[in-house]
Amino acid sequence: MSSRIFQSIVLQMKDSTDRAIGVIDSEGTVVACNELTCIGERWPAAVGAISSGESGELVAFEGRTFKALSGWSSQFDYAAFARGDDPEAHIVCSMATVALNGAKAYYEEKNDKATFVKNIISDNILLGDIYVRAKELHFTSEIPRAVFLIRQLEGTDVTAIDVVQGLFPDKQSDFVLSVNETDLVLVKQLFEGTENKELLKLARQVEEALSEELNLKVVIGIGTIVGHIRELARAYKEAQVAIDVGKVFDTEKSIINYENLGIGRLIYQLPTTLCEMFLQEVFKKNPIDALDQETLFTINKFFENNLNVSETARKLFVHRNTLVYRLEKIKKLTGLDLREFDDAITFKVALMVKKYLISRGIDS
Repeated sequence: MSSRIFQSIVLQMKDSTDRAIGVIDSEGTVVACNELTCIGERWPAAVGAISSGESGELVAFEGRTFKALSGWSSQFDYAAFARGDDPEAHIVCSMATVALNGAKAYYEEKNDKATFVKNIISDNILLGDIYVRAKELHFTSEIPRAVFLIRQLEGTDVTAIDVVQGLFPDKQSDFVLSVNETDLVLVKQLFEGTENKELLKLARQVEEALSEELNLKVVIGIGTIVGHIRELARAYKEAQVAIDVGKVFDTEKSIINYENLGIGRLIYQLPTTLCEMFLQEVFKKNPIDALDQETLFTINKFFENNLNVSETARKLFVHRNTLVYRLEKIKKLTGLDLREFDDAITFKVALMVKKYLISRGIDS
């Protein structure tokens, strides 16, 4: 952020008030002031007072009134100040903050790479403008990048963005963005030839840091690796789909890669009416709800062990003949023999379709 922008604003206010008005940065250095002799002074104690105050509130400290300007993280980057701690000083500081925030937002929109990236993933910029802005910002367009969507569960913490930013401090290459109250996005620059296992390692690093430092539980969706910035919006949507599909079919996983969603991704995109028709066609003899929990548990174990009767019986601690009897019972109920590959595939898909319908509130 250029201090010249702030200086221009506070100088324009000089004719409206006799109060000293200015801006300090996150280290307490006065970077702009309508009393020029103050520029360059350091007030580190004020930083602590502002940081300990309520977010967005006025803070009176050592004869001055401060208010933090809006920023990407919970720790302020800049704060406006006005001399005095009386009601008039409060009004002057609040009005200065409005003007300075507007100038700051305009400057960032024009010059900040993070804002540029956020506009791309949010589809808030035209395709033709992407190339123009990338050139203006000296932003490398053609380089591998991945998008990680980090969603906080069971409570949120505004400092989560600072923790993730601390893991990836290069703000010119890696971008940590706050999308809403629960979601953060990490756009990570990669080396050529980076594989999916490396993405999983990065996601696990983020998950562990948030768990250890803030005791936060998160789920992380990973989009496909893209080679051009214009594809970041698609990668972001893929990360969203990964979380949504994982919530239905991979409830035990906290890190879900879009490329590993398999058939669940296809089912998730089907109309619910088509899914209901499919279940009716597959289970003509009896509906899938006719199967009790023990039977469904047996079926899932059979799938987990690659349709191997002996191995499944061993894992279930039952005799092989007992399992064969159960499979015959399932065949009589459903008309599907799970020992036959085609029937097993049909049944597996049907179970996933049923899960999908339940997630959509259709339980019949």
